[in-house]
Amino acid sequence: MKAQDILDQIKHRPFAYPNHSWKYYQEWNDTIFLHWQVNPKLIEPMLPKGINPDVINGKSWVSLVAFDMNNIGVRSIPKIPHISDFHEINIRVYITCKGKPSVYFLSMEGSKKTSCKVLKAVSKFPYRYSKMERSSLNFKSQNRKYNDSFNIEYNVGNDIASKDETDLWLTERYAVFQDYKKSIIEYDVHHMEWPVNKIRIEKLELNYPRFNHLINNSPDRIHYSKGIQVLAWNKRKHES
Repeated sequence: MKAQDILDQIKHRPFAYPNHSWKYYQEWNDTIFLHWQVNPKLIEPMLPKGINPDVINGKSWVSLVAFDMNNIGVRSIPKIPHISDFHEINIRVYITCKGKPSVYFLSMEGSKKTSCKVLKAVSKFPYRYSKMERSSLNFKSQNRKYNDSFNIEYNVGNDIASKDETDLWLTERYAVFQDYKKSIIEYDVHHMEWPVNKIRIEKLELNYPRFNHLINNSPDRIHYSKGIQVLAWNKRKHES
């Protein structure tokens, strides 16, 4: 799909995208969403000043998102194949900042050392390398430094034709705020509404010691998506 076709689809957005040109393109493919409902008070200590937990029905959520990052590139510049495609796992919380419902990353892992190094330098996101393997029905990751591990076996089910309020609240997020040194970095993104499927978990072994008080082997809600094309704008810096 061409960029303009993506830009023309805006009804699903909770706020407008920037009125200047986007800079980056990427795809988030074969995406597994695992979601846990938590008390917002557990999220507050993990957030920098100026970023607050977002809530729905009095609760906040934490999500582990495992997917294939593909075709990352700068607009009008050919992609670099070795850097542009890798597996990623991120753990995110739902926040508000500058009046926008957004996400904040507690953790970001990639399967290629070079990709993590380059993206961390460019984006200022907290990327780190983890050893990952993926097949059509399995996704594994291990990071010995942090003692983090993830192993899921799953089967993809039918499309979810009608998403409820919480489904949309969890998936339709169009900004990221992240702390970097003494500043807050903001990224705006745009994509079509996530197409989502049911997913059946056959096996789940999850251990992130820093976040085990938030996530466990029994997620409260799960989704799968075949993927989306994403346009992103250049970062903006706010003094914290």
